Amino acid sequence: MEEFSVHILGCGSANPMQKHRPASQVLSTRGKLFMVDCGEGTQTRLARQGLGIGRLGHIFLSHEHGDHCFGLPGLVNTMGLLGRTAQLHIHAPQSLEPFVSFVTSHLCHEAGYEIVFHSLDPREYTLIYEDRRLEAWSLPLRHGVPCCGYLFREKLGARHIRREMIDAFGIPVCHINGIKEGADWTLPDGTVIPNKRLTTDPTPPRSWAYVSDTSFEPRLSEWLEGVDLLFHEATFSAQDELRAKQTCHSTSTQAATIAKRAGVRKLCIGHYSSRLKDEQELLREAQEVFPNTVLADEGLRLSIGED
Repeated sequence: MEEFSVHILGCGSANPMQKHRPASQVLSTRGKLFMVDCGEGTQTRLARQGLGIGRLGHIFLSHEHGDHCFGLPGLVNTMGLLGRTAQLHIHAPQSLEPFVSFVTSHLCHEAGYEIVFHSLDPREYTLIYEDRRLEAWSLPLRHGVPCCGYLFREKLGARHIRREMIDAFGIPVCHINGIKEGADWTLPDGTVIPNKRLTTDPTPPRSWAYVSDTSFEPRLSEWLEGVDLLFHEATFSAQDELRAKQTCHSTSTQAATIAKRAGVRKLCIGHYSSRLKDEQELLREAQEVFPNTVLADEGLRLSIGED
């Protein structure tokens, strides 16, 4: 099975912390990297986790707060120093366009490759990227500035052909792709072998969603239904719910409630407040509502489909 794994590069919040770094995560699949958010120092953590910078073609930014985007100038500049020639695509709310434009035209104007900005409306749940095997959707969030999360889903692949059927019916190699796409096979005497006898079901598509930063947003439950892995911010513990509301963030219990309502397979919580003394407290609170919860940490790799 092809890799579909999420790497946590940073899971802290706005104030600098010794233990955690600003927000950034990477999806690694089919030889490509898709980054969501790019806090300070992201490029060094990419290297530390052995994630080749040349595989990164798309960066998705959630909003304009510095702990989610201040790592972009350094990363863009390093790519240029390494001789990058391929386009780099940046997807973000329109409010981030002046920042990205300043980075490309002033700080990294000699990068030597094209940076393409894709503006999106953070108020809409909509398809914003797709290729042959993957699609990405924006998720409207509730924060102090325009902000969105992201949902990445594999597309349904072809059916799997049964090797013994190829041998039994002498199916030529040139017809295998057609059978994987649903075609039947006709024998020389006219007998039709139905596709379901020749193949097995395709591998179920895998999915990952990234939700940070937001107040409690009930609509997410519908958009995230059945997601394999959900990262949801849990900046505060349940006892600080008022503080979470005032700052447009979520508590551990609220994150777990979204996961439970959406019926996701696994929840990962992070974006820790610098005031937090014990992350295990967040984990205990979340697991009371949604048992299959883990804590985010720098260097953590969450692989979907290998468990």
